[in-house]
Amino acid sequence: MQFFVRVFTVFLLVLSLTQLNAQDYLKIYKDAIVVDTHNDFLSSAVEKQYAFDDDLRNKMNIEGLPVQTDLQRILKSGIDVQVFSVFCDENFGKGTAFKRANAEIDTLYAIVNRNQDKMMIVTDPQQLQQAVNQHKLAAMLGVEGGHMIEDNLDYLDSLYKRGARYMTLTWNNSTSWATSASDESHDSALQQLKGLNDFGRQVVKRMNELGMMVDLSHVGERTFWDAIKTTTKPVLVSHSDAYALNPVPRNLKDDQIKAVAKNGGVIDVNFFSGFVDSNYNKRNRDFLVKHKAERDSLLALNMNIDEANGYLYNKYKSEAEAMRPPLSLLIDHIDYLVKLAGVNHVGLGSDFDGIPSSTQELNDVTDMPLIAKELLNRGYSKNDIQKILGGNFVRVFKANTKQ
Repeated sequence: MQFFVRVFTVFLLVLSLTQLNAQDYLKIYKDAIVVDTHNDFLSSAVEKQYAFDDDLRNKMNIEGLPVQTDLQRILKSGIDVQVFSVFCDENFGKGTAFKRANAEIDTLYAIVNRNQDKMMIVTDPQQLQQAVNQHKLAAMLGVEGGHMIEDNLDYLDSLYKRGARYMTLTWNNSTSWATSASDESHDSALQQLKGLNDFGRQVVKRMNELGMMVDLSHVGERTFWDAIKTTTKPVLVSHSDAYALNPVPRNLKDDQIKAVAKNGGVIDVNFFSGFVDSNYNKRNRDFLVKHKAERDSLLALNMNIDEANGYLYNKYKSEAEAMRPPLSLLIDHIDYLVKLAGVNHVGLGSDFDGIPSSTQELNDVTDMPLIAKELLNRGYSKNDIQKILGGNFVRVFKANTKQ
């Protein structure tokens, strides 16, 4: 009998500690200013005519997967500040890219105008704090791809005036003035053209003057270093991970991580399985080879690659789920960045609704509190967790804002 009493006592102790931990991480999360620096919902809104106010759980995003963001879920998530990505790919260029950027900005303004009691457009730190105080979602804009200014500084000024507060110098496609990570890694024709040219340095300087954060996600190494040498303000890396843990061109190498810290910037970890887990891309290739015949038939029906892949991920959910890395691997990237850069230089940039796969447990915006739970389990203090959840981004935002 005494044995069972002892076992039951231990069980109650473990249960109480678990409940205490749950209360602790949820309180830490609730008390923080939680910022997600990169969400691609606007692309789905424009391409598929989705209304943010609707329940979109059963709708498909531009990746062919269930939409991960809508108004009710983001309000439930506890996210205080959401930076919505203004995105178009390399198929948009002179005469079309800037127009597409404005269409996505128009979409966010329309969303906010319909829901002024729940969210507001934020363009400076004072407005951000006002939104937090009023328990409204602070909606911000970040441009993903320098090709949207169409080599025109007036277009850069215009995007800033409309509310854009960061811009990635490139997306996967290079511009005439900056080379991307994808092109620097794979295109030998760019060997003599890497990095920023004179106009590219003008872009960075103008962004500094305006108060627009220079975002170094997606850029090539040479562009990264040229930008670091040119900028006079702390940089943002809105959705990238650590190269040492997964050597893909979109992740940052150790010297880059240290340079961002020295610059005073912040690196926001990306939830994409292919950036988090070094084994994911092989598993994904094997999956696509296994279903090649079916994939080819979908492509023959004029379905694009992302939609075809998404269709297969949805059809073979158990296989797709098995490919996803555990949440612990994302926390490993945070640990690694903190070790090299310090806890003042790490944040969160989910890339929700812009990626074909996220880590296990992080299925949509409502799962964000789990990151606080895992950080607490790793021994991070309340103060440090709140810096990672959003405090570090707010600091960089303030440092870039014109006084």
